[in-house]
Amino acid sequence: MSRIATRFTALGDGGRKALVTFITAGDPSTDVTLAMMHALVEAGANIIELGVPFSDPMADGPVIQLANERALANGVTMSDVFEVVARFRASDEDTPVVLMGYLNPIEAKGYERTARQAAEAGVDGFIVVDAPPEESQELHAALRAQQLDLIFLIAPNTDEARIRMICSQASGFVYYVSLKGVTGAGNLDVVAVEEKVAQIKSITDLPVGVGFGISNGAAAASVAEISDAVVVGSALITRVAQRLSDVKAIPAHVAELVRSMRTAMDGRG
Repeated sequence: MSRIATRFTALGDGGRKALVTFITAGDPSTDVTLAMMHALVEAGANIIELGVPFSDPMADGPVIQLANERALANGVTMSDVFEVVARFRASDEDTPVVLMGYLNPIEAKGYERTARQAAEAGVDGFIVVDAPPEESQELHAALRAQQLDLIFLIAPNTDEARIRMICSQASGFVYYVSLKGVTGAGNLDVVAVEEKVAQIKSITDLPVGVGFGISNGAAAASVAEISDAVVVGSALITRVAQRLSDVKAIPAHVAELVRSMRTAMDGRG
């Protein structure tokens, strides 16, 4: 059983939901990224999602776009991201790590080489925003050969036939984008999210995670009631940007928000 499946099973057995935290690798440095990963886990994160820096992050809003720019200005590459994961694995063998990004860096490195190096580093899966199922056969085969999950996005306007097709190819979990637009945009409509999540869960046994638009404990708790996982990203990157003048303070600053979300999700708030 993969780390992702193991984590969801353990949480489900305990009546808890997963908290998935996104940060951009290399923002503001790979050393701070590593420190943040450990701080996020200590604060209650169950799965770490690492953004692979890319020059044209089309699904991301201004907050994460700027994070990508900062990481690229530091010269951070996918190989550097693998190195961060390997360093994380030196003291954390259990927390799943998923890389989120775009197809160009994977194509540049090569599908099989990317999958092999990711597995060697301790990566558990990929979310590739601009790789739809119809065009992911080669990528999927390379990842499957290394027992890595390929996690697909489902949008609010995805119809039932396409949901079925996506779920038939996905593994690990499926990621429901809770609003139309880019990361960090709009207000969360929990009722609409609940209806769509119920539809997805009637089609697949895979866990369903919900992201985009979740920025505080109350929103995280509401989404946790109707899904298997809450994904938070832009709110954490905003906290990174708030402490760029004092980078040593960044891990504690992002962990503070995660801790409040974990508390709310567990009904202790």
